[in-house]
Amino acid sequence: METVTEWIEKNSHPLTNRKPDEPLDDLRPLAPLVRDARIVALGAASRQTRELSDVAHRIVRLLVEEEGFRSLALEGDDPGRLGLDVYVATGDGDPHAMLGKARSFWRTVEILDLVHWMRSHNKRHPADPVRFARFPAEPVRRTTRLDGLAELERTLADGVSWWQRLTGDKVVYWGGMAHTAVGTPRTVSPSEPLESHQNMGGYLRQRMGPDYRSVGLTMGRGSIGQPLTAPRPDLVDSLLHAAGENRAGYVLDLGTSRPEPIRRLLDAPTRTRLIGPFYDPRDDAAHHMSGGSLASWFDVVVHTQEVTPSRPLP
Repeated sequence: METVTEWIEKNSHPLTNRKPDEPLDDLRPLAPLVRDARIVALGAASRQTRELSDVAHRIVRLLVEEEGFRSLALEGDDPGRLGLDVYVATGDGDPHAMLGKARSFWRTVEILDLVHWMRSHNKRHPADPVRFARFPAEPVRRTTRLDGLAELERTLADGVSWWQRLTGDKVVYWGGMAHTAVGTPRTVSPSEPLESHQNMGGYLRQRMGPDYRSVGLTMGRGSIGQPLTAPRPDLVDSLLHAAGENRAGYVLDLGTSRPEPIRRLLDAPTRTRLIGPFYDPRDDAAHHMSGGSLASWFDVVVHTQEVTPSRPLP
């Protein structure tokens, strides 16, 4: 009987290029899986790695250059506050200095490369620019207020859907997997207190159906400045990792037809690795997301086998 690892190996498309400016041929199998969406979310298992940032940059390139996406929602800070939206539109200002005032996980060479690429694209296409998404100055008014992080998740969903409706743009949302996965609900560990609630991706799927697509950027082993061992057997990532041996990475369509034994495993409740800024390798088992299955969280997985730390701005 075919194993899950064998099925993933057979049905995934290998990634051969790594750098943001390299050809996109290996990523093109992703395009038909997301091109009809109005919002495509790229959810990274960690915001602290060079490789997940680079593959996200390459996906942004693919969707902007070939599939008509024109807004990028970059999670975690406000491009307008920093002046980055003006820079990509006009070239005014110093993006290095602007990013120096951003939150820590934006202060990287990888994010600066993305900003420079957006400006370069707009110089080549002044009549059809790509832009940063903005969010409403005042939150959407609700009759009820949610507790804790649940309110943040609904606010994130409100913001990106407001921008998409306002502009009509096809939007790429690049952020953390805890927000972008379709969680109805989902649980993030460690958190104090432990909270389970609907997240941004859950709200957007509920409101938009297949017009919202969730892409999970998963990883195997390597380093985020601290050692990152191969995923433990109780994580679904262990199956993704086993299927990635001898490959830099791959694209896997989770919506494709699956034999019954494979479907049961990929639809079963599980855990996936989630590495935040307070990761402790001595307590690796504590850092995960639960409350769903691989196939319910993501429409597509883009897996990277080996990761290294993001490069801080000099």
